[in-house]
Amino acid sequence: MRSRIHILKFSALLAICETMERALDLEAALDGVLCMLSEKLSMQRATVTLYDPEIQQLTINASYGLTLEEKQRGVYRLDEGVTGKIFRSNEPFYVPDISKEPLFLDKTGARKLQRGMTSFIGVPIVLQGDPIGVLNVDRFFDDHVSIEEDIDFLKIVATLIGQFLSLNKKVMEREAVFKRENASLRYQISQQNKGLYIVGKSSAMMEVQRQIERVAPTRATVLLLGESGVGKTLIARIIHELSDRDGHPFVKINCASIPENLLEAELFGYEKGAFTGATSSRQGRFEEADCGTIFLDEIGELPLNLQAKLLRVLQEKELERLGSNKTRTVDIRIITATNKDLGKLVEQNEFRLDLYYRLNIFPVVIPALCERREDITGLLNHFLQKAAQNYGRTVTFTAGALDALIQYEWPGNVREMENLIERLVIMSDSEYISLEFIAPYLESITPMHEHEVVDGTACLLALDKNKPMRPQHASLQDLEKNEILYALEDNDWIQYKAAESLGLTARQMGYRVKRYRLEEAIAVGRARLRKR
Repeated sequence: MRSRIHILKFSALLAICETMERALDLEAALDGVLCMLSEKLSMQRATVTLYDPEIQQLTINASYGLTLEEKQRGVYRLDEGVTGKIFRSNEPFYVPDISKEPLFLDKTGARKLQRGMTSFIGVPIVLQGDPIGVLNVDRFFDDHVSIEEDIDFLKIVATLIGQFLSLNKKVMEREAVFKRENASLRYQISQQNKGLYIVGKSSAMMEVQRQIERVAPTRATVLLLGESGVGKTLIARIIHELSDRDGHPFVKINCASIPENLLEAELFGYEKGAFTGATSSRQGRFEEADCGTIFLDEIGELPLNLQAKLLRVLQEKELERLGSNKTRTVDIRIITATNKDLGKLVEQNEFRLDLYYRLNIFPVVIPALCERREDITGLLNHFLQKAAQNYGRTVTFTAGALDALIQYEWPGNVREMENLIERLVIMSDSEYISLEFIAPYLESITPMHEHEVVDGTACLLALDKNKPMRPQHASLQDLEKNEILYALEDNDWIQYKAAESLGLTARQMGYRVKRYRLEEAIAVGRARLRKR
């Protein structure tokens, strides 16, 4: 009998090794190991429970003899039950009769209908001396085999499982590296072939590009943050095209552009007769994006009642159409974008906290154009080339016009620039676009002549002719700073009045005050006024 058991053990080990060698799918391989144990050694139930560092608990990753519902119930704290004890102590544990063991919790519920005595053996799964999980079995061998032999055999199996987990982790890490390198190469090819790419070369945009290349090959949900017009839609599409979902649908929808009463039907679809006018069934945008990517712009505008439904799609990949009880499964990647502070919306109870956490897994901040002025020249050239292709005419900016555009605040960011260049190309009769020509199109530029350019740099603010002109060698920054100080002094150090006198918006004035660090000068000026 002992010889037969030894042969069965050896046969089971060989089968386990073959299973591990063939499988790269972690869960399938572990299920295969437990299945081999059952077939070779007449085991009733078994589980592989692994430590999850994100929730700091033990969860059943693979099982044999348990239903899916029973498996999902197998979640243990580190100080809970027999499984927790085995993990903490890093030692095997034997229960002759689970009905008499207070530590045995049966959280899965798989043994509620069990009749007769059930024994239990658990051994730690160890890697480099540290426990990473627990292997548990029920009624492993008959009474002719000693418990010590059972435990020794299970230790060997647990060691093989630990090595397999380590190998699987290394393979996944290597695969992730290959995917990132592939994404980087595909991005470079797209750039060389004039496909989708980021024009900016500033350090801020290079960091955005690095983040895109890193997250694109993954399945992670991405949240794009930035002002309107910075290029969030372009970046969402780049992420899609650099992922393994390229070739599948890329569906975009603006949550602020569709009325609330229509948005639910647009996103989730509807069945015939679901509401007045629903004369036929229609799939929603989530279903259209199946196997691909859906981009939800202005996510901060999503109504609260739809936020709960979106959360379900994120967590369960399930939805129901309006007027239907049938649950549909979708395989989609969700990318969202907003120019709002979702954290503040959560504090104001206008955005769900749980949804915010699910969306904020990988945030990417796209800086405003005024924060990366070194990109302006490259973007201007890019849009001039695009306009040349579209309209068959090439135009260039004079030195004064170019300097003015570089110093302009661009409140509408890249979108404003693209629209402006197209308009200028259409309206200009000359191949050279001057400062005088562009001034009416930009809110903070006062018309002036090219000869008023100081050291090749256009002065953007209208100079008070009653004040003496600054020396010709003064820089634009000095000129601008002095004019702001003059305007503040003339308007009793009130920023919005000074802004109006200079033809600036309050936002633009605030930016300049911060840029030139004039807060202290304003405070001193106001103090002097109070003393008068």
